[in-house]
Amino acid sequence: MNWEMLSAVGQLAAVFVGIPSLIYLAVQIREQTKERRQSAVNALTGQWGDLTCALHDSAELSAIFLRGVQSFSDLDPVSKLRFSSFFNRFLNHFEAMYFAHGEGLLTASAWDKIERTMNDLIAYAGIQQWWETRRHWHTEEFARIVDAIIAKGAKPTAYSTYDLTKIRPSDKPT
Repeated sequence: MNWEMLSAVGQLAAVFVGIPSLIYLAVQIREQTKERRQSAVNALTGQWGDLTCALHDSAELSAIFLRGVQSFSDLDPVSKLRFSSFFNRFLNHFEAMYFAHGEGLLTASAWDKIERTMNDLIAYAGIQQWWETRRHWHTEEFARIVDAIIAKGAKPTAYSTYDLTKIRPSDKPT
């Protein structure tokens, strides 16, 4: 055997060793991507649960929220602050999910569910009043999404069966 033949055999051996290594590497990257995607979805889901927990843990905040979606401008200053803080967290979460979807971390069906929730909430006059004063807190890209939802002019129905006159006096801020 001459050097050329040995070189050819060496290159052939490298191919046979290299191809399985490349396949293994591709499989590992694919699995890591799946794990990363699932981890991101789990984090977003946990954050969403923590956020909505504030409503069921506080009758007072729930009352403020229900009055605020109807009319942000009719809230007293303290209620406006609490509503604004809470709803800004909501929209920040929606914005994070929007960008996660754009990066392929959130599936189309998961984003569709979130978008339906946004459509339901943003249809309310109080949310739209709040948005007019807080739009600049969000990225222009996400602001266009919210603006497009508002432009649809959907009828607010998410809380349409709630009788706001039945909010207990103890739920109203003093």
